Amino acid sequence: MVNLEINCEAVRKILTGFIANEVRKTGFSRMVVGLSGGIDSALSAFLAAEALGPENVWGICMPYRTSSPESAAHAALVVRALDIQSLTVEITPMVDAYFALFPDADQMRRGNKMARERMTILFDHSARLGALVLGTSNKTELLLGYGTLYGDMASAVNPLGDLYKTQVRQLSRHLGIPQAIVDKQPSADLWAGQTDEAELGFTYQAVDRLLNLLIDQRYEIADVAAEEGVEEKFVRAVAHRIQSSQYKRRLPVIGKISARTIDRDFRYARDWGH
Repeated sequence: MVNLEINCEAVRKILTGFIANEVRKTGFSRMVVGLSGGIDSALSAFLAAEALGPENVWGICMPYRTSSPESAAHAALVVRALDIQSLTVEITPMVDAYFALFPDADQMRRGNKMARERMTILFDHSARLGALVLGTSNKTELLLGYGTLYGDMASAVNPLGDLYKTQVRQLSRHLGIPQAIVDKQPSADLWAGQTDEAELGFTYQAVDRLLNLLIDQRYEIADVAAEEGVEEKFVRAVAHRIQSSQYKRRLPVIGKISARTIDRDFRYARDWGH
């Protein structure tokens, strides 16, 4: 049985407490977040503003020339709703300068470059402001590998990583995120007309149910297919995406030659020494 309903008020308290604790115990008090105009970055910003105070949150909008004007407008809605600090950095000059050298690059390469360009900007401003970078990748995206390594998947603190996309929507409604953002089709806005679900080939609602059974409840593939009444081929395709993207969810593998190798034996907690 799948139940993706969450106690939104309890989750709100857990995640705002998580942000405040993780940021402050490292000696920081501010966060920067890339505002795409989408629901994930909006929710992260809302949670951070509540946890740290809006004066300690910077929302940075980083449009490309093909980005939808609606995305910028929705990012501005978040800034106004929260009264957070904001900045717009156009990524077109740097991205186009690079691909002038490789004009035959496909959409995947271009999309990955844009995602990584945005993250370098966020980390630069994190250094300028003495702030940590706030993550915006949800559990669905992380499990499917639907993100760019060292791009949108990079951050210092991620409050959304244990929320499925459908749960992100629930919590967003509860926090009062503008309706236009909550209701629109999810999109990375990497090219005109791009939507997440069209690119993935299935809806978030359908895949979240499968992921819950496969990951949280540890069902076998055949049992998931029977439980959900879907083709086993679809379940196997989702399971393959999880397995083939595992490298994105782990630190780089280090060749072991000593007694205490960092990713195997030298494994203190993240807040060791604080």
